[in-house]
Amino acid sequence: MSLSNTPAPSGPPAEEESTGAALAEPVRKVTARWVTGLVLVNVGINAAFFGPINVFIGQQAISIDAPSKEAILSLVTACGAAVSLVANPLAGAFSDRTTSRFGRRAPWVLAGAVLAAAALVAMSFSGAVALMVLFWCLVQLGANAAYAAITAAVPDRVPVVQRGGVGGLAAMGQTLGILTGAVFGAVVSGNFLVGYWLCAGALLLSVLPYLFHRNDPALPKSELEAFRPRVFIRGFWISPFIYPDFAWAWLTRFLVNVGNQLTIVYLLFFLRDVIHHEDPAAGVLVLTGIYAVMVMITAVAAGPWSDRVGRRKPFVIASSATIAMAGAIMAFFPVWPGALAGAAVLGIGFGAYLAVDFALLTQVLPFAVSRGKDMGVINVANSLPQVVAPGLALLAVAYWGGYRTLFLTAAVIGLLGAVFVVKIKGVD
Repeated sequence: MSLSNTPAPSGPPAEEESTGAALAEPVRKVTARWVTGLVLVNVGINAAFFGPINVFIGQQAISIDAPSKEAILSLVTACGAAVSLVANPLAGAFSDRTTSRFGRRAPWVLAGAVLAAAALVAMSFSGAVALMVLFWCLVQLGANAAYAAITAAVPDRVPVVQRGGVGGLAAMGQTLGILTGAVFGAVVSGNFLVGYWLCAGALLLSVLPYLFHRNDPALPKSELEAFRPRVFIRGFWISPFIYPDFAWAWLTRFLVNVGNQLTIVYLLFFLRDVIHHEDPAAGVLVLTGIYAVMVMITAVAAGPWSDRVGRRKPFVIASSATIAMAGAIMAFFPVWPGALAGAAVLGIGFGAYLAVDFALLTQVLPFAVSRGKDMGVINVANSLPQVVAPGLALLAVAYWGGYRTLFLTAAVIGLLGAVFVVKIKGVD
């Protein structure tokens, strides 16, 4: 993938002038500076998500009621994920209609980051489960608004021939954010209050480079249709019969993310209660580090590779099957070396998947005018597993046979995601 560092011409190209820069299909490659801003926003958002999910919410749950820690973690994360189901597509849709002189996406990136950071600080002082639920829901509201906007910026500004590479770098940013959250968890040594503050600070700092170099053309009010509530609400339904490729892409992403969430949702407790790791938080950091390295290697390699060969589906199928293999390893080898191997395999599969599947998704969007809303609907396939997986994980661990059942369920669901990719016809 090549990123242009040459200054853009003073005016838009002819293709963009005919329809307006905000809505035109992008034809010029984005600069390295713009991609760096995109990557850093992904770092901050994912640190704000996964530091709490992987470590701090669990530690806070133990401090409130240790015997009920699994139920508290499941309740808090599921309620937050339920908020994200609404927040992400709604913020994307409203960003589509934003006519600010600062662009359509940048105001939502800024406002979402500020709200999420404030909620993380408030959560650090929460001594009751109800307050944990409230403030985590506000974190999800703000962070998902920012994520919806930054995700929509890719089909807004990145041409198709560059999307695999940019998707790979965005996946690298997501992984660095997850790793950053794990580092915070290990460094603060159980002090979740400090951990929440670190996540909040990282989120606020991460959005600044993008905001200063956003390349986010303003949408003229003349190109904005009148707001009609019924039409606006109906727009969130994208018919699988009229747009089958979009529907299959959504379903496969949902299944793969359910499998991935089932593998990681109880990782802290798995290390503590099954493997009996002497320092579970440090163990999470080690596993996350291995996972992160593998994700970054395969994401950065697979994304540009799919751009060069002009094909997406073979990469998505192979990476989905690899993710499922990680669940099988964790199921049959519930020891520390097995966990290390599972983390490595999960990272290899998920890195390639994040890069190439993201590029595939941008190629099945129905309308240029609603990229934010449509990507928000796609992002529900990322958020809904966070609602489904904690409850399913609790049932598997408490009633259906324990962690082996949990990881085998993750493997089977991930394999289904690989199978259904073949149904997508409009992308090779």
